[in-house]
Amino acid sequence: MTLRLATRRSPLATRQAQYVQTRLGELGVDAELYFLDTAGDRDRATSLATLGGQGVFVVEVQRALLEGEADVAVHSAKDLPSMTPEGLVIACVPERRDATDVLVGRALAGLGPGATVATGSPRRRALLLERRPDLNVVELRGNMATRLSRVGHDGVDAVVTAAAALERLDQTELIAERLDPAWFTPQVGQGTLALETRVNDEESREALRALNDASAQLVLTAERAFLRELGAGCSVPTGAFAKASGDTLTIAGVMLAPDGTRSVRGERSGSDATTLGVELARKLRDEMGGGALWSPLES
Repeated sequence: MTLRLATRRSPLATRQAQYVQTRLGELGVDAELYFLDTAGDRDRATSLATLGGQGVFVVEVQRALLEGEADVAVHSAKDLPSMTPEGLVIACVPERRDATDVLVGRALAGLGPGATVATGSPRRRALLLERRPDLNVVELRGNMATRLSRVGHDGVDAVVTAAAALERLDQTELIAERLDPAWFTPQVGQGTLALETRVNDEESREALRALNDASAQLVLTAERAFLRELGAGCSVPTGAFAKASGDTLTIAGVMLAPDGTRSVRGERSGSDATTLGVELARKLRDEMGGGALWSPLES
């Protein structure tokens, strides 16, 4: 069989899909790429918060899968909404890359008072302002090349991005500083690929089986349980980062005020990934203010 891998057209998404294609080829499975444009790719000016955040980079890809135009959807796991559409399943999670966030341009200590840092992520904005309220944090959109090109232009001193993205693009030499995940908690699923198939497509699921990394799947399950428990109405920046060691799974999380002036952090350890994610989300939600922070108009 030849698997049709649905992916966005961006250079990073293409590189990720090519990685999956190569790995499958090593396992004796032929695959071809099926390219799509998403709402998030078409509109590069509107902030992600205004567009609706998660989902704007995946809906068209998932639709192609549901309609039989493709067999496997290749996603950055951090782009996925907390709920998987009916009829689809995350069938495979390859080995996780570096989940940390990084600064490109200058390290944090090299940014003077009032320096300008660009990011399109409310989580990254809040975490930066928590540690450095003097910074001027501005909006950042576009593909990776566009975002990286902002450094040194229009007064931008540094941008924040994911280490895994630069690894995929062979541009790790641009990293000025890796931000400690103990403070700068990554986004749910950061550094991870999630491969979706149709629930009833046993042939595609079987073809992906050997590519699955059990540890990566476990930590993604915990992080997505955290996100799912918070729900689509969560209007505060949040992140979660899980790690597996032997039979023990540990997940750490953060919730912050958008301006970084208030934050709560927590951690849970145990063996059941879903339970840990749910318990941590409930703990942080309660400590941060519960229902006052939830709005059906935000996502």
